[in-house]
Amino acid sequence: MAIIKAENASFSYSDGFKAIDNLNIEISSGEYIAVIGKNGSGKSTFARLLNGLITPTNGSIIVDGIDTKDKKSLQRVRKTVGVVFQNPDNQLVASIVEDDIAFGAENIGVKREEIEKRVEFALSAVNMTEFRKRSSSRLSGGQKQRVAIAGVLALMPEVLVLDESTSMLDPKGREEVIAVTEKLNKEKGMTIITVTHYMDEIIRADRVIVLDSGKVVMQGTPKEIFSKREELERFNLAVPLSTKMAQKLYDSGVAITENIINKEQLAEALCKLMQRG
Repeated sequence: MAIIKAENASFSYSDGFKAIDNLNIEISSGEYIAVIGKNGSGKSTFARLLNGLITPTNGSIIVDGIDTKDKKSLQRVRKTVGVVFQNPDNQLVASIVEDDIAFGAENIGVKREEIEKRVEFALSAVNMTEFRKRSSSRLSGGQKQRVAIAGVLALMPEVLVLDESTSMLDPKGREEVIAVTEKLNKEKGMTIITVTHYMDEIIRADRVIVLDSGKVVMQGTPKEIFSKREELERFNLAVPLSTKMAQKLYDSGVAITENIINKEQLAEALCKLMQRG
């Protein structure tokens, strides 16, 4: 069942720039979706459309049967879809970390006992438990981003949208956050939509949607998308380094599969080759 539908959705900014152009997308409940595209492709605009922060100039965005243009139902839309943005300072509202994480849940009327459980879960999920009493203003940029993610996790939305939200984290931090989202998707059935320019982040996705000039130009599984290297390059996108290395080895005559999309698969393939030799 589709939890999100974009039906002929377009969005233009006040300067006339059309960021989204007649978009038609369906996202099923429980899917893990990655949205990629070059700068200016419409990725972040799409993310903001999903929980009614902005509404389509034409067409509709339907969230769990609700049109985001219906202002009376906007709170229900935002309970369903939680968004974590690129700049954490735009989402931090309280001076103490644990208070900030609890803020959103308190606003939607979650009981105190349940809030405490959610705060514990969210802190643990982003590896910030030891910072719970810390002043938000004294955190690093990466730590602030983790708190912003935890605040949305505490809402336990049906859909979690990450809009370039790992951009301020180091590789280890990014991997931790992606592992959390994968766990939420697999164990709790949460729909995940990650908007990213890190190609290595999308390998866990069920489906990859490539945007260009506000339109869907490609979509498929990570393997299907990465196999179309020339098409990706046409849209100023590059395959992960592991895929590129595997392709070069294959082209040079090494007996290695072309369908490698991460470093673990590459290492395994190379080990098998060495054992044969």
